[in-house]
Amino acid sequence: MHLPILKARDPGQPHRAATQLELLFDLVSVIAIASVTAELHHAISSNHGAEIFPRFAFLFMAIWWSWMNFTWFASAFDNDGPVYRVLVMVIMGGQLLFAGGVEHIVETLDFRWGLLGWIVMRLGMIALWLQASRNDAYRTTALRYAIGIAFAQLCWIAMYFMTRGNTAAFFTVGILVFIVELLVPAIAEKARNTPFHRHHMIERYGLLTIISLGEIVLAISLGFAALFGEDALAAPAITAIAALVIVFAAFWIYFAEENHLPDTALGTALSWGYGHVLVFGALAVMGAGVAAEVDLAAHASHGSTQESIAKWLGVPLAVFWLTLAVIRDRHFRLGRRAFALPAMAVLVLLAAWFGAPTTVFALLSVIAVLWRVPMRVE
Repeated sequence: MHLPILKARDPGQPHRAATQLELLFDLVSVIAIASVTAELHHAISSNHGAEIFPRFAFLFMAIWWSWMNFTWFASAFDNDGPVYRVLVMVIMGGQLLFAGGVEHIVETLDFRWGLLGWIVMRLGMIALWLQASRNDAYRTTALRYAIGIAFAQLCWIAMYFMTRGNTAAFFTVGILVFIVELLVPAIAEKARNTPFHRHHMIERYGLLTIISLGEIVLAISLGFAALFGEDALAAPAITAIAALVIVFAAFWIYFAEENHLPDTALGTALSWGYGHVLVFGALAVMGAGVAAEVDLAAHASHGSTQESIAKWLGVPLAVFWLTLAVIRDRHFRLGRRAFALPAMAVLVLLAAWFGAPTTVFALLSVIAVLWRVPMRVE
């Protein structure tokens, strides 16, 4: 019995939207992102954020890469058949196994079980690409993906046995293997671009942006929780209100343009698709920073100060704005509005340098919205 061929989807299909299976995959990604962000939050509150951040970045990159691999594949070849569903569920199982070990990996950098979860994820993706390779039009592209992913996985296994955690060699080899991972789509797509649906991808990335904003929203809920009970505190709630303004501003700025991805050229797709890791990561770091400032306001922090926490708010906010300026705004004729995000990023970095509270970042976020977003009524 032969497996069904994964036929290419129509990139011009009208009203293409995220499927229920894709949303379930996003739910799994939420758990993984929340797990690694929580570890960074606790590290910042105990004034060990700089020490833990490389581990956070390593794990966040892996979570994002798993999501990205599946998302672009699904946009081009999703047929929602039983074999396809089973393989996607295998990938989700591996991602949850990986996410379950986040706390242990952050503490020890022993990713033995995390590696197993990663292997399960990659086996699922390899099987999907092999199934897609039975489509003659995209056979070479699909086989390049399958071989590239398998080679990268062998590199991860070799890294596990050849390096020790928390060493320069560990992170150096890790960066090199991630470069191998990033090169796989660039090489595979040169054979023939996969027929991803542009508007579908814009929606999918928008959904993960909202998920990443959810990390800040979770921290906001912790701030409002301080109002309840006998020992009610107002300071954490003030931080929460300011953070909520930042969330609304970030949402408004990100969704300022409906045509987020201007074309389907390989270079544009890669810069836009890869560049978003800084968007997602910056929002997650801000979530950890807001949670740490809530801890400080609630007198539950151990060793952190307003000056140290401000950098965990201002720097990622600046990265968020600058990344959008590079991967999105440069493609549009915005006039003076094109300078809004870079200019405001400089002000945010200055505020972070001087240890400004969340309220200052909220004010700067409002100014960024008023400058960057056209206030029109349709």
